[in-house]
Amino acid sequence: MEIGLTTFVETTPDVKTGKVISHAERIREVVEEIVLADEVGLDVYGVGEHHRKDYACSAPAVLLAAAAARTKQIRLTSAVTVLSSDDPVRVFQEFATVDAISNGRAEIMAGRGSFIESFPLFGYDLKDYDELYEEKLDLLLQLTKNEIINWKGKHRADIPNRGIYPRPVQDPMPVWIASGGTPQSVARAGFLGLPLVLAIIGGSPLKFSALVKLYYRAAEEAGHDLSKLTVASHSHGFVAETTEEAIEKFFPSTQYAMNVLGRERGWGSYTRESFDYARSLEGALYTGDVQTVAEKIILLRKKVGITRFMLHCPVGSMPHEDVMKSIELLGKEVAPIVREEINRWEAAGEPQE
Repeated sequence: MEIGLTTFVETTPDVKTGKVISHAERIREVVEEIVLADEVGLDVYGVGEHHRKDYACSAPAVLLAAAAARTKQIRLTSAVTVLSSDDPVRVFQEFATVDAISNGRAEIMAGRGSFIESFPLFGYDLKDYDELYEEKLDLLLQLTKNEIINWKGKHRADIPNRGIYPRPVQDPMPVWIASGGTPQSVARAGFLGLPLVLAIIGGSPLKFSALVKLYYRAAEEAGHDLSKLTVASHSHGFVAETTEEAIEKFFPSTQYAMNVLGRERGWGSYTRESFDYARSLEGALYTGDVQTVAEKIILLRKKVGITRFMLHCPVGSMPHEDVMKSIELLGKEVAPIVREEINRWEAAGEPQE
């Protein structure tokens, strides 16, 4: 069971002071957070790509490269790369470079993107949303398998028998399919035999068990070795010494950020009742003390089959020292509890539900 973190490098106003830190300061903070995550034994750290004022990172590979030079064990991934509006060749080259700096710890999470700012920014039409992703994913996967590429497409210039460099340390470098939970994207990941990451940020995470079963069924029908497949989840959360402290520190920024998105997307208001429901045992918010968060992760593994869990923290802007403390607790206290319990029930042959 792998445990790690994701961030969107948010720079929303501090809910108490109204202050907004600079993009540069927040990017530097995230590098420090990744270094700490490595030191406390976490397995993976993912950085999202956005192209708007309230998210500081539009180039995850650059930020991850900075962290790669200062870490030893932790895997480094995008979360996600908006592949539809990017050039797969450049994505591959950038992450192959991160792979070199980290000596084989880079990954790519390829997604369509739930934010659309990058499409007009780079000259793409949203009517081509699905077609862009399918074509560019095909090219990216070819790049991971072959040094010399001979490729023709509709939305990018052809590549006539050209070498793509540098080559990564890993062969192949991992590409994950990132999904918001649509059956089509889950089945595609299974058919391609690629690892799957699910964004579980609302409702009951236990309902995702049907999608995980669909993923494995599609992979089996395509002839893939199921023992080599991995399913990850990414969910909002925060760990503190006590559940009361976690609520006090995490709710205000989460409410602010969720309501900003809610106004943009036509969602209902995010209230304290919404928050409390989500942090219940079967809710999608992994917020509380060490034991509470560990129990919820164990339940997700047992009921859904997740083999990698990534805590998305912070949501909105929080004090850097609070985020660092949450990372420390996740690595030093939550992760050992989760791993010990999973090892115990797997050794005992207890069935996964």
